Amino acid sequence: MEKLYFVTGSQLLYGEETLKQVAKDSAEMADYLNAQISGCEIVWKPTVCNSTDAEDIMLQATADRCCIGVIVWMHTFSPAKMWIKGLQALRKPMLHLHTQFGRRLPYESIDMDFMNLHQSAHGDREFGFICTRLGLHREVVAGYYRDEKVIARIQKFADVASAVSFSHRLRVATFGNNMRDVAVTDGDRVESEIRLGWNVNYYGIGDLVDRIAGISPTQIDAKLQEYTEKYLMDTPELDAVRVQAAYEVAIEEFLQAEKLDAFTDTFEDLHGLEQLPGLCVQNLMAKNIGFGPEGDYKTGALMAVLCHMAKNRQGATAFIEDYTYDLTEGNELELAAHMLEVSPVFAKNQPKIQVHPLGIGGKAAPARLVFDGIEGGGIAVSMVDMGDRFRLICAKIALTAQPEPMPHLPVARVMWKILPDFSTGAEAWIRAGGAHHAVVSTSLDVSDIRLFAELMDLELITIGF
Repeated sequence: MEKLYFVTGSQLLYGEETLKQVAKDSAEMADYLNAQISGCEIVWKPTVCNSTDAEDIMLQATADRCCIGVIVWMHTFSPAKMWIKGLQALRKPMLHLHTQFGRRLPYESIDMDFMNLHQSAHGDREFGFICTRLGLHREVVAGYYRDEKVIARIQKFADVASAVSFSHRLRVATFGNNMRDVAVTDGDRVESEIRLGWNVNYYGIGDLVDRIAGISPTQIDAKLQEYTEKYLMDTPELDAVRVQAAYEVAIEEFLQAEKLDAFTDTFEDLHGLEQLPGLCVQNLMAKNIGFGPEGDYKTGALMAVLCHMAKNRQGATAFIEDYTYDLTEGNELELAAHMLEVSPVFAKNQPKIQVHPLGIGGKAAPARLVFDGIEGGGIAVSMVDMGDRFRLICAKIALTAQPEPMPHLPVARVMWKILPDFSTGAEAWIRAGGAHHAVVSTSLDVSDIRLFAELMDLELITIGF
């Protein structure tokens, strides 16, 4: 199970009795937080009182593969020079919790002993200075540790820290390469691993074709049963659906064998495939497998990371592509239909499995899911490679119902408004270099993306907030 270390700072000057009380108070706080925070265990650690203690605990956190981050709090005054080596050794996300053990001052009885014991207002400022002096990327949360809003922010940190940990072990397969002559989907894969932990590697489409050839009718039947339990079979062309079922079984086996959490394909490299992967990709995205079309590894990886971040939350998160507009003045809308690959997590109604010609790629008519999109608030997040840095662009959007039926558009249909209005939002997106691919989420908000960008040291541009 993932863990967050709860680390408390003090110093030896206060004496044995005070340090016993510090340990008792901090253990009680850690126990309380452990009961409130889901998805990970809050692990109390002994009080840090000197430079050796600080370095030891941060080295331990860095080396512990189950530790996704640390929560640090100064119960008393803890001279910050003693934290320097420890903070330099830390390679995990850190939350600086600025709180205190008691909510209210005991006005009638407060004395110097109380003042010496409860010095968070003193100690946390000292600690905060050295973090800033060191240029440490971290979260800071101020407030009483039992307040709901403080708990909510600690939970958010836990979710994002888990995503950071996931990012550092993420592996991505690109079946084929980047779509020829396309710029925004390309990127520096070496720098992606250095900066983000993403191990991105090319695999020939033939590797997948060979595996597809070995999929048995029994495996295809089982996948078809999964489809009929989830979706409405709305086509007599079951052979075409079986092709997609074989693709999905093969991709699942490949991902598992290579320990992959995201993949890409491109319709310019489908040698040996009868259809462009459609239904199979849609169903895999619903299982939080990251996907990027046109060889767009950055979007596939980002989708996997954001799905992991949102795993304990309600809502929908997946890749979506910008496609076409309704520019009715005052009610401008975007239709994000793509060719095939829209995740059913965005479905307003039960998706239908249909088979239609694609009109691009020169392959047989592929099976796909057709549905109308959900409504509600959300964000669209794009990652681009600016040459010397990666940039995240996060825009506020409002998912909306389609104004009229689209009986001749046989793909999934998701519509939204970019905020605060079309010209402001779209112009800002284009000026920022935002891609036509994004990860859309109704589960996450801009504060999640801000924290992820802070902890990963990424440039972030926000639109509409």
